[in-house]
Amino acid sequence: MLGQREIVAKNLLDINAVTLRPAAPFTWASGLKAPIYTDNRLTISYPWVRRNIYIGMIDRIKDHFGLENVDVIAGTATAGIPHATLVAERLQKPLIYVRSKPKDHGQGRQIEGVLKPGQAVVVIDDLLSTGGSVLNAVKAVQAAGGKVLGVVAIFSYELPVLAENFKAAGLPYYPVTDYPTLLAAAEKQGAVTKEELASLHEWRKDPAAWSAKH
Repeated sequence: MLGQREIVAKNLLDINAVTLRPAAPFTWASGLKAPIYTDNRLTISYPWVRRNIYIGMIDRIKDHFGLENVDVIAGTATAGIPHATLVAERLQKPLIYVRSKPKDHGQGRQIEGVLKPGQAVVVIDDLLSTGGSVLNAVKAVQAAGGKVLGVVAIFSYELPVLAENFKAAGLPYYPVTDYPTLLAAAEKQGAVTKEELASLHEWRKDPAAWSAKH
């Protein structure tokens, strides 16, 4: 019987939210070449995938923070918002969302919704790569007086720099599923060859070196 991590990893592959292409790498916004591309925005169009994700997120929150200890659910704009909304509704918790930067008009808010000083917040994102964008959202919540307990996400590449950045921030992160689980699911489906699998594992260890070779 598949576990939760395996189910969601399979879901992401089945709906093509994650594409593995070691032989014809993608170019990321950073300019680096990568054998994987993830678009978790696709998940909102599939009810059973959405359900598996929010159940996974709630389980992570329950197991690592305790539902009774969470006051507010925060979604990162924009991809984290629908999943945070589902979680907040299911738990009957207040919801806020955090922009990447303050609005350049109106009241110039970066956080939408009601956040009271001292409230305990779990931040929800769709994807963790280096952690830079979600940690910026964390800083915005903290600057507004919120106490961030940690981050929950759909999927994590589990890159070394991610762990380093969260350690420096003094925060934990908990993905519903992750890169090693996804590769195991892809191998089980016969979606990658042994050579491609080796290349995919090599990339995770050192994305910059892998990019330079490709």
